[in-house]
Amino acid sequence: MVNKTALDNGIRIVTRKLPHIRSVSMGVWIDVGARDESERENGLSHFIEHMIFKGTRRRSAYEIAKAFDVIGGHTNAFTTMESTCYHAKVMDAHTDTMVDILLDILLNSVFDPVEMDRERPVILQEIGMVEDSPEEYLHQLAEEAFWRGHPLSRSILGTEESIEGFDAEAIRDFFGRFYQPDRILISAVGNLEHTRFVDAVAPAFSAISRGSGLGPRVEPQAHPSLAVHARDLEQVHLALLGPGLSITDPRRYACSLMNTVLGGNMSSRLFQSIREQRGLAYSIYSYMTSYVDTGMFGICTAVDPKNARLATELILAETEKLCKTPMTQAELRDAKSYTLGCIYLSLENADSQMMRLAQNEIHFGRHIPLEDVIARIEVVTADEIQELARSLFPREKMALTALGSLSDETAFEGLLPRG
Repeated sequence: MVNKTALDNGIRIVTRKLPHIRSVSMGVWIDVGARDESERENGLSHFIEHMIFKGTRRRSAYEIAKAFDVIGGHTNAFTTMESTCYHAKVMDAHTDTMVDILLDILLNSVFDPVEMDRERPVILQEIGMVEDSPEEYLHQLAEEAFWRGHPLSRSILGTEESIEGFDAEAIRDFFGRFYQPDRILISAVGNLEHTRFVDAVAPAFSAISRGSGLGPRVEPQAHPSLAVHARDLEQVHLALLGPGLSITDPRRYACSLMNTVLGGNMSSRLFQSIREQRGLAYSIYSYMTSYVDTGMFGICTAVDPKNARLATELILAETEKLCKTPMTQAELRDAKSYTLGCIYLSLENADSQMMRLAQNEIHFGRHIPLEDVIARIEVVTADEIQELARSLFPREKMALTALGSLSDETAFEGLLPRG
């Protein structure tokens, strides 16, 4: 059973009791991410995520880490384009301790300039790690081209220039503007009682004053393009991006099944065509990225430079096949079975359930029962998927980014529009 309480200042608390486990997973979600930053602030949400663990008025950074270690729990955080989450998991007997620590770091962080200077090179190393990983760097380059000119085109981590320019005043200002009650959600799943949990978190969070509110996010425009980034690599890494769906789009169930059939697992069309039948790549996959107002569908692989054009042609052929011919009933049935299996397996993980609980509340304002999700998946038809493919896969809407040992765009001449 899911329970929900809204505090007077707008903060929401949602919980789900799982009496058969001995743990509690908790997340404090802030509805702010990299797309909410100005160009000058690029990377600030992620920097704050790091600094939250670097000391409060009650605990040093070491004491925060030690407090979780001694109870056998763990804590972490992540930043996305649209949200920041601080989460932890402990044995149910240590729930009060977990709550106390998370409340402390969220409400009492000091953002010490000395700690900022210590953490700055850590984040710069994180940026360097991405650039040293061709697959990760490819995603950054591809999204930069696809969402050109919009905050979604920027790296969540920021740039070396922006990171070097942040100071404690910038962090405190951003924190004060965006960490407002109506953007804060607390979710918890495990062996806990809702009323007792609310009693533990409400007094501290109720003290946060309502903010002045923030304007709506600016919807981005996709940019079809073709870009080659030369780098001395053994392979050419390819990313083909096209328009996708927003998080709340009712066609998201059809899109999930289409993704499974196209490149979502080892029996998918792309995996069979590119790897199993022709041996062109070790890995190839498709994926969906959804935001509150838009989305992106992507396909990624890495091949020998001499096979870059062939691989791209084969990928485009598979997307066009989805547009021209409805998938077979056997494919659709198998995709549904695979999807439902993934959903059921995820329910065995308290962290996954905590995140699903939060995402439903953030984007839909309510808990969506599993039975409703299953019912929506079961009724998707092959014709719906074909219609969706036709809207997502026209070549004139696609962007291709290549990273590797190619000197220019001639290898892809005529396949896609130029950027």
